Amino acid sequence: MPKEDNPGPMSRRILLFVALAFVAATPRALSASPKTLRIAYAGSMGAVMDRALGPQFARSANIAYQGIGAGAYGLAHLISSGRLQADLFISITPGPIRVLQRAGLITHALPIARTQMVIAYSPKSRFARELGAAARGSEAWWRVLEMPGLRFGRTDPTTDPQGQSILFTMQLAATYYRRPDLAQRILGSARNPAQIFTEASLLSRLESGEIDASSGYESAVRSLHLPFIALPPQIDLGDPAYAHRYARATIHTTVHGKRETIHPQPLVFYAAVLKNAADPSAARAFVAFLRSPRGQAILHRFGYQSPLGPPI
Repeated sequence: MPKEDNPGPMSRRILLFVALAFVAATPRALSASPKTLRIAYAGSMGAVMDRALGPQFARSANIAYQGIGAGAYGLAHLISSGRLQADLFISITPGPIRVLQRAGLITHALPIARTQMVIAYSPKSRFARELGAAARGSEAWWRVLEMPGLRFGRTDPTTDPQGQSILFTMQLAATYYRRPDLAQRILGSARNPAQIFTEASLLSRLESGEIDASSGYESAVRSLHLPFIALPPQIDLGDPAYAHRYARATIHTTVHGKRETIHPQPLVFYAAVLKNAADPSAARAFVAFLRSPRGQAILHRFGYQSPLGPPI
């Protein structure tokens, strides 16, 4: 099992403060009653959770729904520290689930969907023609992303699995295309401040044209009907048949003063009922809904694929 990434103490304190401020600024977050199902979910799921799954379940179960979307690692640390209360946690990759298992707040998590990495782009971008050519396969996507002036966006690898995944993808691409400097030319440093945005705002910035292209999960990108460049399965982290190839990518990080090396984790979404849930029966019912034919049909309509792998 690959090790999960954990942000350092300073990064975690900053993350907790920012995320807590966001939650505290939302009146509903402070007024939830036991009859409100509170779900903390990976921010990339915003469209499917808040436009479809959450409201449909709420109507059928006669219960109020409140969704809290943000980077999965950030949410996991907020929950484990007691600064955020939720009934259900939905993560992408096993790493954030492990944080809550170590905290004794989760016993197991069930896979509910999967996705893969893509490069999303804005139709409003001044590079839209070149990016569209890359999507059709008539231009090398990595050459387009290296063009001077192109604004690329991604999430923070210390707080969000997607931020880690694009680093892994670019490492794999450098080998696949035999371009050793590919990742450096496109991304710069691992935490390049000019490129890093919150997961919840990344694709909205892309929609508005504030950035030209970004990393993305195909599920989230399809949910927002954004154009994207599909990547080869050898580098998109979505095909278990290439798991041995994916494992060659690494990120070096320091956790509690100890140097660690982490590898890609499968891009599978997991749902887990929290032990301190205010309404555990509603949370369990929502997980069953996610795994039901009806729930899976909704997920598929929003660009998600059927889950793979056992519970964790």
